[in-house]
Amino acid sequence: MAFEEGANPFQTRVDISSPIAYYIQLKHEIGAMLKRGVWQPGDQIPGEVQLCQMFGVSRTVVRRALDELEYEGIVERIKGKGTFVAKPKISDGFAQKLTGFYQDMIDQGLNPITNVLRREVVPASPKVAHKLAIIPGTPVFYLERLRFVEDEPINLARNYIPYQLCPTLLDANLSTQSLYAFLESEHGLVITNARRTIEAVAATESEAELLDIDAGDALVLIRSVAYLEDGTPVEYLRGLHRGDRSCFEIELV
Repeated sequence: MAFEEGANPFQTRVDISSPIAYYIQLKHEIGAMLKRGVWQPGDQIPGEVQLCQMFGVSRTVVRRALDELEYEGIVERIKGKGTFVAKPKISDGFAQKLTGFYQDMIDQGLNPITNVLRREVVPASPKVAHKLAIIPGTPVFYLERLRFVEDEPINLARNYIPYQLCPTLLDANLSTQSLYAFLESEHGLVITNARRTIEAVAATESEAELLDIDAGDALVLIRSVAYLEDGTPVEYLRGLHRGDRSCFEIELV
């Protein structure tokens, strides 16, 4: 939505008689306008000067309100371009549930698509062998998959699975089904528990190209080892999730 310099199409002002700080009033008003659909995800909102004129406040107030909105992930600032309405983040329960990414998105009514980038049998490196409790050099399946939600790349998953546990995986169609569902239905491998760690990392150039972001942008790295009921490790996962599009739900009881 474009605005002419000096225009105030909403005739909105902060209430100078209110005990509520000006920047908080402005933050709430901009948030309300977003909820009303004045600006859509991806739209550029007016610049600082225009917001000052629209709401009758100083640039200090505008900047503080935008700082708050940016911190909450409601808007994003791009240097040299302006402030834009942030796309809503995709809530992922992977950090606390044993369902995989594919099933989690299906359960939310989203349309996940998987692009299998690599699928091959490789000798386990010492690190992978340690995670899977096998001897280094033991054959494992290596899967590299780029996941999309609503045609947007969201995460990059790299999985390692012992070959002897699921020899048919090399021919499986994993573009439109869950890896965990395949392991259970085809090989009777029921994952009962997993150990996962979460940390923030910066995207490498190759990762950024695949995920349609800039090198150095924030990614959420999840490392996971999944186990069968008898304690046998069945999968080691290294998953990279876009920090700007992902959030993780963790319920504590």
